[in-house]
Amino acid sequence: MKKIFLSIATLVCGLFLISSCSEFLAESPKSNLTFKDFFKTKADIEGNVNYLYRVGAPTQFASTGAYDCSLIAYTSLLTGYFVNVYEGQELQCNYSRLLTRQDNTQSISEDMDGLWDGCYRVINNANGIIKAIPDVVSSGNMSSADGARLDGEARFFRAFNYMMLVKFFGDVPKSEEFLYDLSFDTELPRSPKAEVIALIESDLKTASTNLPDAKFAANGHRITRWIAEMALTDLYFWQGKYAEAATEARKIIGSGKVALAQNKDTGLNSAYNQLRDIDDLDEVIYAYEFEASLGNNSYTPTHAFDGSATSLSNKYAIYERCFGPINRYLNVYEPDDLRIQPNQFFHWDYTRPDDGRKWNPPAFTTGWMPGFTNINFANMGYQFPGNWYYYDEQAILSTGKGIKDWNIYRYAETLLDAAEAIAQSSGVNAEAAGYLAQVQSRALGKTVAELTTANQALSKDDFIKACWLERLREFPFESKIWDDCVRTGKFPNISETTRGKVDFVNLIGAVNGSGGTFKESDLLWPISLNEMQRNPNLRPQNPGYQEAK
Repeated sequence: MKKIFLSIATLVCGLFLISSCSEFLAESPKSNLTFKDFFKTKADIEGNVNYLYRVGAPTQFASTGAYDCSLIAYTSLLTGYFVNVYEGQELQCNYSRLLTRQDNTQSISEDMDGLWDGCYRVINNANGIIKAIPDVVSSGNMSSADGARLDGEARFFRAFNYMMLVKFFGDVPKSEEFLYDLSFDTELPRSPKAEVIALIESDLKTASTNLPDAKFAANGHRITRWIAEMALTDLYFWQGKYAEAATEARKIIGSGKVALAQNKDTGLNSAYNQLRDIDDLDEVIYAYEFEASLGNNSYTPTHAFDGSATSLSNKYAIYERCFGPINRYLNVYEPDDLRIQPNQFFHWDYTRPDDGRKWNPPAFTTGWMPGFTNINFANMGYQFPGNWYYYDEQAILSTGKGIKDWNIYRYAETLLDAAEAIAQSSGVNAEAAGYLAQVQSRALGKTVAELTTANQALSKDDFIKACWLERLREFPFESKIWDDCVRTGKFPNISETTRGKVDFVNLIGAVNGSGGTFKESDLLWPISLNEMQRNPNLRPQNPGYQEAK
């Protein structure tokens, strides 16, 4: 049952990497602590593992503000196909979209500081948990089965946080030791990316062995074997290790624990509306959880609209489209694709079901806001869309508190990973063609069999590009696009006039959707200037960015 939420007391204790908070404060001055004082009992281990769920990398997928998108969405902004319409204030979004981060390192660095701190807090806590479990088990305070499961959860989160750090920064410090005070004890140099990736891989393999063979929802929303396997697939896929990625994806496909959501109709009961509205679908491999009283999803429901929606509902003080595609991105879809129809992923008008009040986004034109002069919002016959994928009827009309979980890994990604990975490593065959067809089928209204036949007739190059195109169509709000650009070295040049036409061109030197030109230095983000000042061993800065003074 829902949910893994920590009490305020436990969260505060977690920040100091302990769980028996009141006892610790009463009896153990910090200067007298030993390692075992932090992790003495099963309760200590469980409390610290629970902390890992709500800090660091997972939060970067789901945390939004009134005027800002999630940090992972910044990576989509790099393509120039997505915007935050309030980027006149949220300048880091503007610098990302226009590819000018290098000239504005200080502004970008503030967000990178939060990412860095959160990930390393999780990593450090996980290090302590992993180190302590054998002693707690041998003391008789915890069973070996519980120890293995909790070790698996800790290793997953250590790996997941290291993976985000490597994707953002490249070489980063690697530590498997527990440090009592991250503010003063961490002066490690950056380790080669390959060493960090080796630890990530090892942790995920161990986690897969130790974790339950269960669905996420059926496991009390705790990490399962299949979440670890999906992260391992993600790691191999991102590295271009396609044979390995195919092997891991096949394990998930054959597990019997996941399945695509299917259309009950092509309206509000479509698979895409189910993904928007319903938690715990069999398609969801891993999600970040929300709950009304302990942790709602902040302003996410308001991002379905723009500022004019304040007249629609007073449940939120602010409505802004803080993340969403420009019209050119919508041309990745063929006209008959269900995902581009109204009230699937996007919407162009809204009528309240209770009182008939209406909302229509303005028909924006070129230059409607400073900083957007490189975008033609009035092209291709589309009105600037709202994000239906964020819409939460109960939150907008009644509670002002969104509780829909945010999907991080879902089975559609597994199938598309498998399809491409098999084609990349072994060529196009019926298996790969069928996996792609399963994702296409619910969007195109054709049978899996007929789509499999058509896919299998494609050349290897055309099939791989069809996989890339399907990823653009399936994950507009889940920020998979930049990982795909980096791993393939290709940029999707979306036609401004022809729907469904995308050319994949070399990433470096390509012009993004907002007129910026990709440079080698765009592949990484800057190391936080604050972190570099605290730890000079992090130097040199990533190429192209300002050094700490």
